[in-house]
Amino acid sequence: MRHARRTARRITRLAAVGGLLCGSLLVTHAIASEPGASGPPVPVGERLVTQLGTARTAGSWLGADGRTVVAVTDAGAAADVRRAGARAEVVRHSMRDLRSAAATLRAAPRVAGTAWAMDYGSNEVVVRADSTVSAADWSRLADVAKAIGASVRMERTRGTFTTRVDGASPIFASGGRCSAGFDVTDGSDAFLLTAGHCGPVGTTWFARPGDATALGTTVSGTFPGNDFSLVRYDDGVPHAESDVVAIGGGRGVRITGATDPVVGQRVFRSGSTTGLHSGRVTALNATVNYPEGTVTGLIQTTVCAEPGDSGGPLFADGLALGLTSGGNGNCDAGGTTFFQPVGAAMTALDVRLAGASGDDGSGAGTGSGQARPGGDGSAPSTPPAGSEAGAPGGGGTGTGVGTGTGVGTGTGPGTNMGGAAETGDGTGTSTDTGPVAAISRVVNTRSVGPGLLVIGGSLIALVAVRSLRSSRLSRRGRGAWS
Repeated sequence: MRHARRTARRITRLAAVGGLLCGSLLVTHAIASEPGASGPPVPVGERLVTQLGTARTAGSWLGADGRTVVAVTDAGAAADVRRAGARAEVVRHSMRDLRSAAATLRAAPRVAGTAWAMDYGSNEVVVRADSTVSAADWSRLADVAKAIGASVRMERTRGTFTTRVDGASPIFASGGRCSAGFDVTDGSDAFLLTAGHCGPVGTTWFARPGDATALGTTVSGTFPGNDFSLVRYDDGVPHAESDVVAIGGGRGVRITGATDPVVGQRVFRSGSTTGLHSGRVTALNATVNYPEGTVTGLIQTTVCAEPGDSGGPLFADGLALGLTSGGNGNCDAGGTTFFQPVGAAMTALDVRLAGASGDDGSGAGTGSGQARPGGDGSAPSTPPAGSEAGAPGGGGTGTGVGTGTGVGTGTGPGTNMGGAAETGDGTGTSTDTGPVAAISRVVNTRSVGPGLLVIGGSLIALVAVRSLRSSRLSRRGRGAWS
């Protein structure tokens, strides 16, 4: 009998020790696998292109069904892509070939009114020339393309490639009008991120024509080459909620981070002239030869834009993507619009999104948020009550966000400048503080819970076994000495 009890205690102790080990493994796995612990996940297409290399791939995009498609140059790479759950498309030209073609085009004499980008779907570098390109220039460029080979396709396009700025309202400077992009901060001062072609360093911006008080001054930027600039607000104070992009009709979208788009993704643009419009990303790293100079590394889209929309935000799924640079066409006939990637701009300027979740640094730069592959195609959502942003360029009223024509000026210093990103005091969601919130930001307590329960149960079992043993020894001792 005594031997049986001793055996039972041993089994219980072993089970408890095993439970402690299993519980510890569960907790460790929950912490290690918590999303965001090592940065946002890399899209499957980008990951496969990186793994297989530029000689065996030629880009990736989202198909019409939302599934990732990867262009590959051999059957082995196609098999790897399919095993990863993506769709493979075997093509003739590798990414190395396409990049070489683009480099040759860049080295050729510059022709204003032309643009080119890698079209992953057609496996070509597509060169477009607008109506301002002469027959002689077209012929010279066609000779360059012919020398490169079949990886380049030439086509004419309607309209002209221009930057989207003109000489009428709603963020005013002597050189014209633009739209706001995103509010950013360097940790101490408040800034507006907008297009670089809107005005050089030293440009003073006003909310309305004839205003005596300036809204802010351009303190940094670059154009051509890139197309972004930084406007320091004259009050210089970062606002508590600077993460609302106005989309018209008194509605707005909260921006929670920044990332790079993917080809095929549905995106949205808001601007002070034409309001909210959507389209698809058709190419990345596009080059445009504006009359003022060449800009590279742009996002090419089917979203329309018109003069005055320059600098306005490109976004999707609550994530900042870019700043309106220029394009051709209009919002009646359609056209092509190019955007400066916002992550690259913030990195170059050493700033981060203000008021969004990135205000602790997590929202700064490329990859701080992760676009859902393909997006769901849904329209932007309306923020909670009390945080509506004014309609683009329309003087919408927002509770605590600001009121005015194109520029928020409500209870806090407005920053809309043409209806892109308004801010003010009194909007937003609360931020948890204290040890519980700190822990929850590091680990997912719901994932850790099962492991903690196993550990707790094992500890209780060990204590119970030890208590029983101590009790028996105590009773035995009293029997010997009484």
